[in-house]
Amino acid sequence: MDHTSFLERWFRRAALTVIIVFFMFPIFWIVLMSLQTNETILRSPPSMSFAPTLDNYMAILAGRLDSNVASMGIDFVNNLMNSIILSVCSVAVALALGVPAAYAFARHKFRGSEDIAFTLLSFRFAPPLLVLLPLTLYFQEIGLADTYLGLVWVYQLICLPLILWIVRGYFEDISPDIEYAYRIAGHSWFSTFRKIALPLAGPGIAAAGLLAFIFAWNNFIFALVLASADKQPVTVGALAFVTASGIQYGQIAAAIVLSIAPTLALALWAQRYLVEGLSLGAVKG
Repeated sequence: MDHTSFLERWFRRAALTVIIVFFMFPIFWIVLMSLQTNETILRSPPSMSFAPTLDNYMAILAGRLDSNVASMGIDFVNNLMNSIILSVCSVAVALALGVPAAYAFARHKFRGSEDIAFTLLSFRFAPPLLVLLPLTLYFQEIGLADTYLGLVWVYQLICLPLILWIVRGYFEDISPDIEYAYRIAGHSWFSTFRKIALPLAGPGIAAAGLLAFIFAWNNFIFALVLASADKQPVTVGALAFVTASGIQYGQIAAAIVLSIAPTLALALWAQRYLVEGLSLGAVKG
């Protein structure tokens, strides 16, 4: 039975409402800006009363950046597709490499295993500028400069350590006795990994993949240095909206809405796996 008082329940609901409004208000405000003209956005004092328009979205989808002086061509839709390609491929490669490695680190303790795991993690918190110059020179030598393959490779510095360390913790929370019982029945190591370990750690793997996708989607510095305009993601393509003739805030807001829509849709679709994955192993014993 719930023994909380009415005042306590009301306080919890009020606190939750304040938290939701605090975190959702910037997104709400950006959506409102995307439906206004530049003149409406810059008027003083600001007002919530305006005639909504879809001109900002139409201009972006048509590849046109309108300013007070002239119009110039942009290819934001291509930047959006580049973000999807780079993020999806990077997470797919990181999952294919990181999940088996995480299982090996969790189940098989060998000399130097912790040192290797920590070295891989150090790639995650190392400053990107530390590796950009040697990577640029190296990629130019082997022909990977300004290619999707080269960017996906570099994005492993973001995705692979994250997936490896998160998924490793989920595998360690799974009792190995279940796997031993399955192995005693005559099944191979790979079959045990595929039919027992992977399903049990599924929510954790999904949560790690979603977090890696968001980190890859938001990356800026690697694509700025290692890719040309036709392969740059939305994080770099957004620089095109800042021009010498002025800043079109309405089109910037529309571009932000379009750029966060894929990650928001993915998070809403996978929220059940995300909650299960983040809470997996919270209660032990």
